[in-house]
Amino acid sequence: MSAPVRVNVSPRHAAQRGVVLIVALVVLVVMSLAGLMMFRSTGTGVEVAGNVGFKQNATSLGDLGVEAGRAYIMSFTTSAIPLETDSPGNGYYASYTDTFNPLTFDWSAGREAAADDGTGNRVRYVIHRLCTLPGPSNALGQHCAIPASSSPLGSGGGGAGGAGFSGLAGQPYYRITSRVDGPRNTVSFVQVIMF
Repeated sequence: MSAPVRVNVSPRHAAQRGVVLIVALVVLVVMSLAGLMMFRSTGTGVEVAGNVGFKQNATSLGDLGVEAGRAYIMSFTTSAIPLETDSPGNGYYASYTDTFNPLTFDWSAGREAAADDGTGNRVRYVIHRLCTLPGPSNALGQHCAIPASSSPLGSGGGGAGGAGFSGLAGQPYYRITSRVDGPRNTVSFVQVIMF
């Protein structure tokens, strides 16, 4: 027969029991948190990429507002008289103020270029004639921003410029500001100066 084996458990070994279990649990918690953080950062990256896409779409659609404003100005190329007075219903102002800020401007007074393009974007524009006062650009006390040369080509370059106002010497500059309100509260502005 065999004699019973006696196990000698010293107090030093008894105190170490369960320490490995605690270390393993801590490592498990840390790995779980790391995995969760990786999952969340991946989701955030996809969300940011989507928001950038919406912003790019809204900015490209700002050209609709600029083109609508340009068409409004060009409809008066034979006579500048209608452009000497404000027409808020058309989003046109015959003078500008230094305090114009697209972020604080009341865009309900702007003209809509496109109510909804099918992707949830709404395009509006406003036109400012770059003169200090309404009325004729050559009136007493009037200060207008006008091109340095009144070339009918609108460019000082080698004849390759755009088709500005032909026949109207001293025509002032116009500032067209377009605002696009897109889905997910995306707001984008496009601004051009033309004559």
